[in-house]
Amino acid sequence: MTPVRPLHLRPRKSLGQNFLRDDNTARKIAEAINPGPDDCVLEIGPGEGALTRHLAGKCRSLTAVEVDERAVRALRAMFAGGDVEVIPGDFLKTDLQEFAGRHPGRFRIVGNIPYNITTPILFHVLDNRQGVYDITIMVQREVGRRMMAAPGSRDYGILSVFCGYFAEVRALFEVSRDVFYPKPDVMSLVMHLRVREQPVRAARDEEFFRAMVRSTFGKRRKTLRNSLRYFTLPRGITLPDLPLLQKRPEQLSLGELVDLSNVLLEGAPAQNGGPERS
Repeated sequence: MTPVRPLHLRPRKSLGQNFLRDDNTARKIAEAINPGPDDCVLEIGPGEGALTRHLAGKCRSLTAVEVDERAVRALRAMFAGGDVEVIPGDFLKTDLQEFAGRHPGRFRIVGNIPYNITTPILFHVLDNRQGVYDITIMVQREVGRRMMAAPGSRDYGILSVFCGYFAEVRALFEVSRDVFYPKPDVMSLVMHLRVREQPVRAARDEEFFRAMVRSTFGKRRKTLRNSLRYFTLPRGITLPDLPLLQKRPEQLSLGELVDLSNVLLEGAPAQNGGPERS
């Protein structure tokens, strides 16, 4: 295995850069991903190429999206003549459906992503998950805990619900702050999300479900009966008399939230997404 030779780029704070400069950690992540010869892999923010080196040559195709033009030039030189495609640009603006169209079959997403845009990146992938097989990413430890938090815990919230709805989520291993330059102030977690082909319990209207979850968890100190009024009144929905409305949103399981969404949708006027009335 070719050792990682850091490019020694000066990190840009505006890009949230913390470069991985420990070859053992990069190798461990690559081994967890375990790319196969038929895999198409999309890497988010390769930076100095620490992880890219361990993925190159082990999959059918490897595409790296990098917003830093210095890294783009260096990576293209590093992998010149190889099988790594380096695309300049912001991953949040990457058309994942267009990428899926160019890479038949389900593809895999990996990356050591900037902590300040972790949630937008996750939602971007989950919103455009068609064709995505799994996601292996390094995130701030606290965010990783929120991604897999159970109902009733302090960390359970919008991120927990949406990650659990769209994927099977698990933590792989912790990563010390000492393997980065510059050192972040926090520990990291490598997380794995295997995208579900179908939710375990499906919402009848996914957009309605997501809007309800965002609304209720945005007022998580209130009971559901009180917090849901901000969601139901503008939609002309009358709150049903359900015992669970005395609970707070973080006390409900994913299945209960889906069921609640379906009940509320049934009571919505047709023009607001409810069932057509004959």
